Amino acid sequence: MKFRFDKSLFRTVLFSVALVMFVIATYQTIEQNDKDAIKDNYELFMLSFGCLLLYRLLGMKSKPVPPATPETPAKKARKTPAARPRARK
Repeated sequence: MKFRFDKSLFRTVLFSVALVMFVIATYQTIEQNDKDAIKDNYELFMLSFGCLLLYRLLGMKSKPVPPATPETPAKKARKTPAARPRARK
């Protein structure tokens, strides 16, 4: 059986893991209820943030780079002055 990597399933799992880790870190921070609570749960917050960054990175669609077009020279300005309108009689 050939293994096929499903990118959308992996993105779903990453988002779920990020959300669950963030909820757990927030819950532990609230339950700890001291001034070092966020510092103690810093690793969980950063792992959650890292999973979210990877989720966003995998969701980006690569755009094909268009071929470079050579620059066209600018049109030369007219050397003769424009004709003046005729005077009315």
